[in-house]
Amino acid sequence: MKEKEMFKVNGFLGVLLFLLLGAATVISMRQFTLDENYLFLVIGVLCGLVLFLLLSGFTIIQPNQAKVFTLFGRYLGVIKHEGFYLTIPLTVRKTVSLRVINFNSDKLKVNDLEGNPIEIAAVVVYKVVDSAKAVFDVENYKGFVHTQSETGVRHIASQYPYDNVNNDFEISLRQHSDEVGDELTKDLQKRLELAGVEIIEARIMHLAYSSEIASAMLQRQQAKAVLAARKVIVDGAVTMVKSAIDQLKEEGIVDLDEEKKAQMVNNLMVAIVSDKGSQPVINTGTIY
Repeated sequence: MKEKEMFKVNGFLGVLLFLLLGAATVISMRQFTLDENYLFLVIGVLCGLVLFLLLSGFTIIQPNQAKVFTLFGRYLGVIKHEGFYLTIPLTVRKTVSLRVINFNSDKLKVNDLEGNPIEIAAVVVYKVVDSAKAVFDVENYKGFVHTQSETGVRHIASQYPYDNVNNDFEISLRQHSDEVGDELTKDLQKRLELAGVEIIEARIMHLAYSSEIASAMLQRQQAKAVLAARKVIVDGAVTMVKSAIDQLKEEGIVDLDEEKKAQMVNNLMVAIVSDKGSQPVINTGTIY
C-alpha cells in the first residue's frame, strides 16, 4: 500500500462555509414558518444535512502526526502536515505517530558463532515514514517492530563470536560493537521496510555469557589473554637478544663462539621473559 496525499482544504474556509450554510438553514426554516412554502423546507433540510456532513469532515493534525483516511473500506490518503483541515466527510481516520521511538529488547539467550550460549539485548531507535504501510500492511506495526527486532538480534548474534582473543575472526560481538550495530541496523531495515518503518539506530546494550558457563568462559578468557601476552613478550625478547648479539659482533666488543652465544641467549631470554626479577651472578674470573 503506497502512501498518497489526502484531499483537503483549509479548515477555516470550511468554518466559513459552515457558517454560511448555517445561516441559510436558519433563513430557510424561518421563511417556511412564515410562508409555509415547502421549497424553503426542502432547502433548509438539505442545508442542515450538508452542515452535518461538513461537521464530520473537520480534522486537526498535530505536529509529528499523520492521519490515514478510509471511506467505506476504501483507502483515500494520508495527511502528514500539522494544521486544521476540512476533508471528505464520513471518513474513518487512524492516527499514526511520526515521532522517533526507541525501545529496549528483552534479554535473549542465543548461541554465538562458536556455539557458546550468551545473553544479548539491544536498543532500537526507529520512526514511521510510510503511514499507509504501517496501518494496512501489518496488523500492529509496533508489535511487528518488536518481534522482528528480536529476530534480527538473534540472527546477528549467531553470525559473530562473543570474543576474539586469538584473532581467529575479523569481528566479535564484544570488541566491535560499532560494526555489529551497523550490521544490525541494516538487517532490521530490510525486515521492517514492509511496515513503513525507518531504523535510525540499533546498538547492543547488554552482552554477557550465560550464567551456566560464565565462570568457565572467564577462565578461558584469562588463559587466552595470558597466552597472547606471553607471545608478545617472547617475540620482543627474541628481537632484543638478536639485536644485542648483532651489535656486539659489529662493534667487536667481544668474540663469542657458538656455545657462548647459546649461553648468552639463554641468560638474556630468562632475564627478559621471566615474571620475577632475575638475580645476576658476577663472574670475576675468566668466562671459560
